[in-house]
Amino acid sequence: MSFYEFEKLFKEKEKEININIPDEKVEKFYKYMKSLIEWNEKINLTAITDEEEIIAKHFIDSLTILKYIKDDYTMIDVGTGAGFPGLPLKIAFPHLKVTLLDSLNKRIKFLNAVIEELGLEDIHTIHGRAEDYAKDAAYREKYDLCVSRAVANLATLSEYCLPYVKVGGMFIPYKSGEIDEEVKGSKKAVKVLGGEIEDVVKFELPGTDIGRSFVKIHKVKNTAKKYPRKAGMPSREPI
Repeated sequence: MSFYEFEKLFKEKEKEININIPDEKVEKFYKYMKSLIEWNEKINLTAITDEEEIIAKHFIDSLTILKYIKDDYTMIDVGTGAGFPGLPLKIAFPHLKVTLLDSLNKRIKFLNAVIEELGLEDIHTIHGRAEDYAKDAAYREKYDLCVSRAVANLATLSEYCLPYVKVGGMFIPYKSGEIDEEVKGSKKAVKVLGGEIEDVVKFELPGTDIGRSFVKIHKVKNTAKKYPRKAGMPSREPI
């Protein structure tokens, strides 16, 4: 796919979610896509390899949250994988101070290569487990916003993510499928961890049949020091 074709398709898709990314930033998305496809031949980064699907299911999906964030936020993306949603949000909002966390070092190497290629600043990667860095004073309750597209039950994901959010900040996971029962089942955990479910925003990702939801969780008080619990506990025994 040429840059001209990419730009045309990207512009069509972004209109469907009412955003407008300047041309020089669209070029960065194109370079990101090319690097993703190239690296994916060597290491498994994504099951989505079709260029049109990368635009819709990675880039546009990541950017659907833009209306809920501000350009000057500090943000952490927990379980970022190949950089989604954190890296597209950084490209769109250059003044965001972004941390990308992932447990696989090969993904971190890929992300560092893309960050360097695109000349992005105020963005850094950390290789490790969410439950370990959440105990580190340099990261604990330091962020205006935590985002995650990680596939985990909301109660479990909240235990990994809410400790990173400062009081007054937000945790917004990207969820798919029918989530009403999951949200209901997470209320106790969210409350114990210092959060409050403010809203659930449901929509269909444009150009796909994917049902998407944002669960907006407001951090109203500090998270107790015992959370998150040691590795494996949040998923085996949700709060």
